[in-house]
Amino acid sequence: MGDGTGAAGGGWSRRRFVGALGGAAAVTALPSPAPPRSGPDHTATAPDRAVPSPGPSARRSSRQPAGPRPLYVGTYTSVEGGGTGIGLATYDSATGAVTGTGTLTGVANPSYLALHPDGRTLYAVDEQDDGAVTAVRLADRKVLGARSTGGAGPCHLSVHPGGRWLLSANYTSGSVAVHPIDDAGALGERTDTVTHSTPAPGPGQQGPHAHQFITGPDGGHVLAVDLGTDTVYTYRLDERRGTLTEVAQAHTRPGAGPRHLTFHPGGRHAYLANEVDDTVAVCAYDASSGRLTIGEPQATGSGSGTNYPAQILVTADGSFAYLANRGHNSLARYAVEADGARLRLLGTVPVSGDFPRQIAFSPDGTLLFAANQRSGTVGVFHVDAMTGELRLAGEPFPSPVAVCALPL
Repeated sequence: MGDGTGAAGGGWSRRRFVGALGGAAAVTALPSPAPPRSGPDHTATAPDRAVPSPGPSARRSSRQPAGPRPLYVGTYTSVEGGGTGIGLATYDSATGAVTGTGTLTGVANPSYLALHPDGRTLYAVDEQDDGAVTAVRLADRKVLGARSTGGAGPCHLSVHPGGRWLLSANYTSGSVAVHPIDDAGALGERTDTVTHSTPAPGPGQQGPHAHQFITGPDGGHVLAVDLGTDTVYTYRLDERRGTLTEVAQAHTRPGAGPRHLTFHPGGRHAYLANEVDDTVAVCAYDASSGRLTIGEPQATGSGSGTNYPAQILVTADGSFAYLANRGHNSLARYAVEADGARLRLLGTVPVSGDFPRQIAFSPDGTLLFAANQRSGTVGVFHVDAMTGELRLAGEPFPSPVAVCALPL
């Protein structure tokens, strides 16, 4: 629920209807793509035990090289006012200014994006009834092909830190999938698909709704957040065969609707955004067993109005956390205390857009990007490393039905 426009196969789910309220987004014509930027010239290898690489919750603290950096924007292509593919842009790492450079076509409803650890391949979900995932080689922006996820409405994907497996979550069918990644970054046929059959759906839900699938800080466990069953599932990933074995379940209170989980860089705690009951929760994590223990719900800073938390991020040093509030249209800022065991709400800032669907740090952590779905904009904020305060970096960048921003 509450996740946006874009209709898989043209239908309208309750999830999409909530996001569509508020009208069509602005549409911006973009010029031809700029010359491609080549990624690193090395190839990822698969170690016996994968060592997690820095993700959204653990960015590098060193400053990026000066000059324009790539920015990719996910959208829905099947809705009025939507985009025609993955938006291409650059951003200035010092000022945060964004410049559009074109569109990469050939991917349907690329509503979520992820990067391979070697920086050479981009992955996108194809959020449709016949769900798929697509690989794009960034050096020449060649689409390397798509593979079925075995489910409907995939809305999230991530790359296992070893670089050999792609993890995806099918929202509509409530399942998660694993695909192999070859040396060139292309995808093979999926090696496993698991549907969340227990526990029963939570209040107001008609079935399971897998919303996120990520790797735990230990590298051996992968965790799936399911809004429909109020559960976070932990699986052990067989890194040779690409198969999943369930090892634990963590349950929120009924009707919380968990949506997004992010880990503290210390690896012993995580933070869970609950979409339906408008809360966040601090979780304890045991790396040896993969077991997650969900704490008490906390406020999102949205007040008494209708609000759907979307995504929560943590700074690389583990000092601050940020939550995207759709409805309140704000970014909540938290101080992270007690070595990750406690969140303290410091306040909120307006997102300068409508319905912030997703947020992401620049690789050096000095900028925060917010994809605002209903307003069709990407807002950029400077992040104060000492106080955690956010300062808007100029006017938001227009991008049709912006649902995911991935700065490189």
